[in-house]
Amino acid sequence: MPATGARRDAPWPEAEHFAAAWAGRIVGTSYVPLLDAEINDLLYRLAVQLGTALLAEPFTSRPGYDIGVELVAADFSAPEALGRTVSLVNSGLLHLLGLPEEPYRARVEELVESVATGYARAIRDRTLAEQDAIRRAAMAARATAEAALRDSEAQRQFAVLYDPLTGLPNRAMFMERLASRLAPGSRGGRLAVCALNIDRFDVINDSLGQEVGDKILTAVAHRIAELARQRGYLLARLGGDEFGLLVERTAGSDDVTSIAESFLAVVARPVNVDGHEVTLTASMGIVEQQATRTNTTELTRAARMSLHWAKIDGRARWVLFDPVRGARQVERSALSAQMPAALARGEFGLVYQPLVSLIDGDTHGVEALARWQHPTMGLIGPDRFIDLAEDTGLIVALGIRLLDEACRQAAEWHRLSPKAPFVSVNLAVRQLRHPGLLREVMAVLDSTGLPADRLQLEITESAVLSTDDETLGTLHALADLGIRLAIDDFGTGYANLSYLRTLPVHVLKLDGAFIRPLEVAGDDPVGEAIVATMVSLGHRLGLTVTSEGVETAGQAARLAALGCDSAQGWHFGRPAAAELITRLLANGA
Repeated sequence: MPATGARRDAPWPEAEHFAAAWAGRIVGTSYVPLLDAEINDLLYRLAVQLGTALLAEPFTSRPGYDIGVELVAADFSAPEALGRTVSLVNSGLLHLLGLPEEPYRARVEELVESVATGYARAIRDRTLAEQDAIRRAAMAARATAEAALRDSEAQRQFAVLYDPLTGLPNRAMFMERLASRLAPGSRGGRLAVCALNIDRFDVINDSLGQEVGDKILTAVAHRIAELARQRGYLLARLGGDEFGLLVERTAGSDDVTSIAESFLAVVARPVNVDGHEVTLTASMGIVEQQATRTNTTELTRAARMSLHWAKIDGRARWVLFDPVRGARQVERSALSAQMPAALARGEFGLVYQPLVSLIDGDTHGVEALARWQHPTMGLIGPDRFIDLAEDTGLIVALGIRLLDEACRQAAEWHRLSPKAPFVSVNLAVRQLRHPGLLREVMAVLDSTGLPADRLQLEITESAVLSTDDETLGTLHALADLGIRLAIDDFGTGYANLSYLRTLPVHVLKLDGAFIRPLEVAGDDPVGEAIVATMVSLGHRLGLTVTSEGVETAGQAARLAALGCDSAQGWHFGRPAAAELITRLLANGA
């Protein structure tokens, strides 16, 4: 009885399963000009020959020789194809047929030897035939010889311009075709370049293995290549799990975004490989414009930049290139690359903004704000470089450098006057999680001589949300030293306020967004009620409440009326150099 789903002409039920396993091993090792169905039929027929030969009485290994010859004839001519075939027959044929080692193991070995012999001789015969054809062509006529050489060069070019795993055009061919499309004298018009990347494909390789990952990648590549072929686009594998798509004529950006949706939908269809059903998503970056206004470098860079945006915007989407956003990213990349050297040269420094009591008007503290004195771009604010420092990890070294500068300056003020303000310094998320934070802060206080109660550390509410037990312990240890801890941007984190019960917090700093509508009593009753609630919450918890972003006397008056303790903002003073505060203290102010 044949196995369920087996072909009716199978002399042994497992032939179709063996053929499928065989295809899985050798497809992709060589460029084979056959459709998948044709390859399956070929390997099924050869599998039937193998099983028939193994079971035949009397036994002869001659069919193995013929199988080797047929593999070469079908263009499975890479050494890997033979090696994987031999490995499969040796390890799987007897097991699949359920046959004993004796006497069939000896037969398998003879068949394998015969397959290898037929394969080798077919390769040799093909090589000799090709060489003989070249010799006869050279003897017949120079023109014929030159044609043969051109054909040989074409084969070499094929190997140079196509990806061995997927059979798709490779990066070299993609760039060559793109350059041709942009060359002077080409048809002009609009075109699009798209960069497509499979999301989190490294997880597939890590969990299922490289071999299965390659099969999945190949299956997806063939799927999107078929869509590209139907529409007349060039699809190339640029490397890894990234593909390039060239649309040589477009009707505008709406046309290309519709194309992007089609390709992302094709990738999202489930893939079945070796018993694994995998559902993937992809991200795509798109640049679409007039062909006469660009070059290959700009187009490919813009496409890959847009792909990066698609990834950071959440994956499983397309993003159209935005020149303004691109210019910002180029600037950010340049600044990021310059930061380590700038830190070594001492280009980063601090300015100080007063923290003023709304009760008596005294300046009781200052917030240290980072600045970058760039040699060509001038003074750069923290909004343009702090997140870059966090992304690269430089924030830890930069943060401790600025903390040392702020504490050193505050210690000098403290020696000048008992009325000297305390200094408030921001801690970034990476600094907060840095295991050496407590040790470094203690070292700074020791080296500068600043009393711990003259230092306040500000932590954003978003950083507080991800606090683990180790970090929580560090915060308690800092508070035990006498350092004040402030929650910065309070009210913007959409947090469960239970964290206020576990953290050793002393100050809540209200985000300036809550303050801007406050000018005259009754103008914004909802906004006023929110601020009043947060002030009341802070006081009920025994905390000091400070407001940021106070720009007018009206705002300051409303905050005072609502019971807010202190404030900072342009109304009280813009960030200033340390020397100004030093002069004021020296003069007794």
